[in-house]
Amino acid sequence: MNYNKEILENSEIKYVVDADSSAWQNAIREAYNKTKHKFNIEGFRKGKAPMSVITRMYGVGVFFDDALDIILSSLYTELLQKETELKPVARPQVDIVAISDTELKVAFIVTVAPEFTLGEYKGIKLAKVKKDVTEEMITEEITKAQEKAGAWENVTDRPCEKFDTVIIDYSGSVDGVKFAGGTAEKQNLELGSGMFIPGFEEQVEGMSIGDEKDINVKFPEEYGAEDLAGKDAVFAVKLHEIKKKVLPEINDDFAKDVSEFDSLEEYKADIKAKLQKTLEDNAKREMENALLDKIAENTEIKIPDAMIEEQIEEMIQEFEYRIAYQGLKIEDYYKYTNSSRDELRLRYNEQAQKNVKMELILNAIIKAENIKAEESEIESKIADFAKGANKSVEEFKATMRIEQANYIEREIVINKVIDFLMANNKFA
Repeated sequence: MNYNKEILENSEIKYVVDADSSAWQNAIREAYNKTKHKFNIEGFRKGKAPMSVITRMYGVGVFFDDALDIILSSLYTELLQKETELKPVARPQVDIVAISDTELKVAFIVTVAPEFTLGEYKGIKLAKVKKDVTEEMITEEITKAQEKAGAWENVTDRPCEKFDTVIIDYSGSVDGVKFAGGTAEKQNLELGSGMFIPGFEEQVEGMSIGDEKDINVKFPEEYGAEDLAGKDAVFAVKLHEIKKKVLPEINDDFAKDVSEFDSLEEYKADIKAKLQKTLEDNAKREMENALLDKIAENTEIKIPDAMIEEQIEEMIQEFEYRIAYQGLKIEDYYKYTNSSRDELRLRYNEQAQKNVKMELILNAIIKAENIKAEESEIESKIADFAKGANKSVEEFKATMRIEQANYIEREIVINKVIDFLMANNKFA
């Protein structure tokens, strides 16, 4: 393989590669073997026609697309092996310069990280973020625990009220005709939850056990079922049970039931300590983000479009994975939200630019300050991962992929550079 190199603008390098003629002809032969079953040639059983017969009928170019699929990856890999200093940051653009049955000349346009001068990243002064726990926060946490510890009790001596849970039958109709999904038996409904059509729950309030009542409501104009949107409806309702939530008294016994502590004061102190830790962690993250934003503001970088496109694609793939994990097809998501992949790309564009810029800046600081992951740090992190996977360190290492090893080392280095930046800038 021979090639020549040309430095382009926008952090791109163009490599024009001449493939070895024998390698290209072997790729064409491999493409023939891969696709010959697709050709119906008179006088030959399907898939048995010689290559010379097929090329006489269709031309040798009939195999070029498949041959390119076969050879391009190996050509690019060989180029990277020869250009040991080359560090691509995105997939290359590929252009075919010349092609025949004996010649293949390909241009790989490779994007590399842009050169830039780091702006000020040490000695920056920013406002300190300080947050303290309030009594309202502690009360809110205790109230949540009280709600969770509450028990539902049957009510038989009064009509139902807001915040009660009732068990009802209902049957809905529009213009006297029942509609799909409008009928249910022994349905639980918490009054005041807003789970039903506006106006429904308020009209149930005041009903007693055994009562039957027609409830008149109007479906919202933006209701999901178009055939019901904006329509007046009548629901025949029968009430079977009323339940109210009885909350425990907040005292030492309550603290014993919901925590590991013997007194309410100890329980409150623990809540305060945990809340304070959360607030301090959040404040630290806010200061880190503010510092990184300031460092990014101090540094000018002309980012190649290919790097931004690569980042956008990663963000979209991650989003699609999350959607699939929730059991929803991405095509259905676009349909339900009246959006598209192109709109998602536009939405992610600004954040992708920020992500790429910050990664470039952090990499430059890591290099400038010679920040590295020590072997002991890597081993300690691997031990943490192994423990999380319920494996021994040896078992975890045996199944660890190169991507995992790179991730572990990168995480250590990023944490160290953030710590370095926090230590070398001032917050007051």
